Amino acid sequence: MKVRHEEPGDADAVAGIHREAFGEHGDVISELVDDLRARLSREAGLSLVAEARGLVVGHAMFSAGLVDAPVQLVAVEVLGPIGVRPDAQGKGVATALIRRGLEILSARHVPAVFLEGDPGFYSRLSFMPAGTLGFRKPSLRIPDPAFQVITLPAYEPWMTGTLVYPEPFWRHDSVGLRDVDTGEPDAGPSLPS
Repeated sequence: MKVRHEEPGDADAVAGIHREAFGEHGDVISELVDDLRARLSREAGLSLVAEARGLVVGHAMFSAGLVDAPVQLVAVEVLGPIGVRPDAQGKGVATALIRRGLEILSARHVPAVFLEGDPGFYSRLSFMPAGTLGFRKPSLRIPDPAFQVITLPAYEPWMTGTLVYPEPFWRHDSVGLRDVDTGEPDAGPSLPS
Protein backbone atom coordinates (compact mmCIF):
# COMPACT_ATOMS: atom_id res chain seq x y z
CA MET A 1 0.00 0.00 0.00
CA LYS A 2 1.20 3.48 -0.87
CA VAL A 3 0.05 6.68 0.89
CA ARG A 4 0.38 9.82 -1.21
CA HIS A 5 -1.05 13.30 -1.71
CA GLU A 6 -4.39 13.33 -3.49
CA GLU A 7 -4.13 14.31 -7.15
CA PRO A 8 -6.88 15.95 -9.28
CA GLY A 9 -7.59 12.63 -11.03
CA ASP A 10 -8.42 11.00 -7.68
CA ALA A 11 -11.56 13.05 -6.96
CA ASP A 12 -14.07 10.52 -8.35
CA ALA A 13 -12.44 7.62 -6.50
CA VAL A 14 -12.39 9.66 -3.26
CA ALA A 15 -16.08 10.51 -3.66
CA GLY A 16 -16.87 6.82 -4.20
CA ILE A 17 -14.95 5.84 -1.08
CA HIS A 18 -16.94 8.22 1.10
CA ARG A 19 -20.25 7.20 -0.47
CA GLU A 20 -19.49 3.55 0.30
CA ALA A 21 -17.98 4.14 3.73
CA PHE A 22 -20.67 6.51 5.03
CA GLY A 23 -23.77 4.90 3.50
CA GLU A 24 -26.79 7.22 3.59
CA HIS A 25 -24.57 10.15 4.61
CA GLY A 26 -22.05 9.48 1.84
CA ASP A 27 -23.28 12.21 -0.50
CA VAL A 28 -23.05 14.86 2.24
CA ILE A 29 -19.55 13.69 3.19
CA SER A 30 -18.46 13.69 -0.44
CA GLU A 31 -19.71 17.28 -0.86
CA LEU A 32 -17.95 18.27 2.37
CA VAL A 33 -14.68 16.82 1.03
CA ASP A 34 -15.11 18.82 -2.20
CA ASP A 35 -15.57 22.05 -0.24
CA LEU A 36 -12.66 21.33 2.10
CA ARG A 37 -10.44 20.42 -0.86
CA ALA A 38 -11.09 23.85 -2.37
CA ARG A 39 -9.62 25.44 0.81
CA LEU A 40 -6.33 23.51 0.81
CA SER A 41 -3.08 25.43 0.49
CA ARG A 42 0.61 24.61 0.73
CA GLU A 43 0.58 25.81 4.34
CA ALA A 44 -2.76 24.52 5.59
CA GLY A 45 -4.78 21.39 5.08
CA LEU A 46 -3.85 18.07 3.60
CA SER A 47 -5.62 15.48 1.48
CA LEU A 48 -4.07 12.01 1.35
CA VAL A 49 -5.06 8.82 -0.42
CA ALA A 50 -4.03 5.21 0.10
CA GLU A 51 -3.45 3.23 -3.04
CA ALA A 52 -3.27 -0.57 -3.33
CA ARG A 53 -2.81 -2.48 -6.58
CA GLY A 54 -3.33 0.75 -8.52
CA LEU A 55 -6.69 1.53 -6.86
CA VAL A 56 -7.44 4.32 -4.41
CA VAL A 57 -8.80 2.47 -1.36
CA GLY A 58 -8.73 5.16 1.35
CA HIS A 59 -8.81 8.90 1.89
CA ALA A 60 -8.04 11.24 4.80
CA MET A 61 -8.66 14.98 4.90
CA PHE A 62 -6.95 17.36 7.32
CA SER A 63 -8.38 20.90 7.33
CA ALA A 64 -7.21 24.18 8.79
CA GLY A 65 -8.96 25.11 12.02
CA LEU A 66 -8.26 27.49 14.88
CA VAL A 67 -8.00 27.33 18.63
CA ASP A 68 -9.26 30.51 20.25
CA ALA A 69 -6.58 30.71 22.95
CA PRO A 70 -6.56 33.63 25.42
CA VAL A 71 -3.18 34.86 24.12
CA GLN A 72 -3.90 34.59 20.38
CA LEU A 73 -5.55 32.43 17.73
CA VAL A 74 -3.60 29.23 17.07
CA ALA A 75 -3.66 27.52 13.66
CA VAL A 76 -4.39 23.79 14.07
CA GLU A 77 -5.74 21.00 11.87
CA VAL A 78 -8.94 18.96 12.01
CA LEU A 79 -8.83 15.33 10.84
CA GLY A 80 -11.89 14.23 8.90
CA PRO A 81 -13.51 12.98 6.92
CA ILE A 82 -11.60 9.75 6.67
CA GLY A 83 -12.94 6.81 4.70
CA VAL A 84 -11.84 3.39 3.53
CA ARG A 85 -13.46 1.21 0.88
CA PRO A 86 -15.39 -1.61 2.58
CA ASP A 87 -13.26 -4.29 0.86
CA ALA A 88 -10.08 -2.67 2.25
CA GLN A 89 -11.25 -2.14 5.83
CA GLY A 90 -9.43 -3.90 8.64
CA LYS A 91 -6.13 -3.81 6.77
CA GLY A 92 -4.51 -0.77 8.40
CA VAL A 93 -5.44 1.72 5.68
CA ALA A 94 -6.87 4.37 8.03
CA THR A 95 -3.93 3.97 10.40
CA ALA A 96 -1.42 4.44 7.57
CA LEU A 97 -3.23 7.54 6.28
CA ILE A 98 -3.38 9.12 9.74
CA ARG A 99 0.24 8.37 10.61
CA ARG A 100 1.50 9.83 7.32
CA GLY A 101 -0.68 12.91 7.79
CA LEU A 102 0.66 13.48 11.29
CA GLU A 103 4.25 13.20 10.00
CA ILE A 104 3.61 15.84 7.34
CA LEU A 105 1.80 18.17 9.76
CA SER A 106 4.58 17.80 12.35
CA ALA A 107 7.08 18.91 9.71
CA ARG A 108 4.85 21.94 9.02
CA HIS A 109 5.00 22.81 12.76
CA VAL A 110 1.28 22.31 13.32
CA PRO A 111 0.84 22.15 17.11
CA ALA A 112 -2.27 19.95 17.34
CA VAL A 113 -4.73 17.86 15.34
CA PHE A 114 -8.35 17.44 16.47
CA LEU A 115 -11.07 15.00 15.49
CA GLU A 116 -14.45 13.56 16.38
CA GLY A 117 -14.36 9.79 16.56
CA ASP A 118 -14.17 6.50 18.38
CA PRO A 119 -11.74 6.80 21.32
CA GLY A 120 -11.10 3.07 21.18
CA PHE A 121 -9.60 3.38 17.71
CA TYR A 122 -7.90 6.76 17.94
CA SER A 123 -6.29 6.21 21.34
CA ARG A 124 -4.13 3.56 19.63
CA LEU A 125 -2.70 6.43 17.58
CA SER A 126 -2.02 8.58 20.70
CA PHE A 127 -5.12 10.77 20.42
CA MET A 128 -6.58 11.69 23.81
CA PRO A 129 -9.71 13.40 25.14
CA ALA A 130 -9.18 17.06 24.23
CA GLY A 131 -10.91 18.31 27.38
CA THR A 132 -8.13 16.88 29.55
CA LEU A 133 -5.76 19.48 28.06
CA GLY A 134 -8.25 22.32 28.54
CA PHE A 135 -9.63 22.42 24.98
CA ARG A 136 -13.31 23.19 24.53
CA LYS A 137 -15.58 21.64 21.91
CA PRO A 138 -16.94 23.79 19.09
CA SER A 139 -20.42 22.28 19.63
CA LEU A 140 -22.29 20.75 22.54
CA ARG A 141 -23.47 18.05 20.10
CA ILE A 142 -19.99 16.49 20.15
CA PRO A 143 -19.89 13.78 22.83
CA ASP A 144 -17.04 14.41 25.27
CA PRO A 145 -15.29 11.07 24.57
CA ALA A 146 -15.40 11.73 20.80
CA PHE A 147 -13.71 15.16 21.03
CA GLN A 148 -10.05 14.21 20.74
CA VAL A 149 -6.65 15.76 20.09
CA ILE A 150 -3.08 14.77 19.47
CA THR A 151 -0.42 17.31 20.28
CA LEU A 152 2.61 17.53 18.02
CA PRO A 153 6.13 18.85 18.80
CA ALA A 154 5.15 22.50 18.09
CA TYR A 155 2.47 22.43 20.82
CA GLU A 156 2.95 24.61 23.91
CA PRO A 157 0.74 24.45 27.03
CA TRP A 158 -0.64 27.99 26.55
CA MET A 159 -2.23 26.89 23.23
CA THR A 160 -5.57 25.94 24.75
CA GLY A 161 -9.07 27.27 24.23
CA THR A 162 -12.10 26.61 22.07
CA LEU A 163 -11.69 24.76 18.79
CA VAL A 164 -13.16 26.61 15.79
CA TYR A 165 -14.07 24.29 12.94
CA PRO A 166 -13.59 25.25 9.28
CA GLU A 167 -16.74 26.82 7.85
CA PRO A 168 -17.67 23.95 5.46
CA PHE A 169 -18.26 21.61 8.42
CA TRP A 170 -21.01 23.96 9.62
CA ARG A 171 -22.53 24.48 6.16
CA HIS A 172 -22.84 20.72 5.70
CA ASP A 173 -24.08 20.21 9.28
CA SER A 174 -21.17 17.85 9.92
CA VAL A 175 -20.29 18.86 13.47
CA GLY A 176 -21.37 16.54 16.27
CA LEU A 177 -24.40 14.30 16.26
CA ARG A 178 -28.02 15.18 15.54
CA ASP A 179 -31.14 13.33 16.64
CA VAL A 180 -29.27 10.78 18.70
CA ASP A 181 -31.14 9.96 21.90
CA THR A 182 -30.05 6.59 23.20
CA GLY A 183 -29.80 7.66 26.81
CA GLU A 184 -26.11 6.77 26.74
CA PRO A 185 -23.20 9.01 25.84
CA ASP A 186 -22.06 8.26 22.30
CA ALA A 187 -18.41 8.11 21.40
CA GLY A 188 -19.05 9.44 17.90
CA PRO A 189 -19.07 7.80 14.51
CA SER A 190 -17.32 4.52 13.96
CA LEU A 191 -14.28 4.46 11.77
CA PRO A 192 -13.37 1.99 9.08
CA SER A 193 -9.81 0.86 9.90
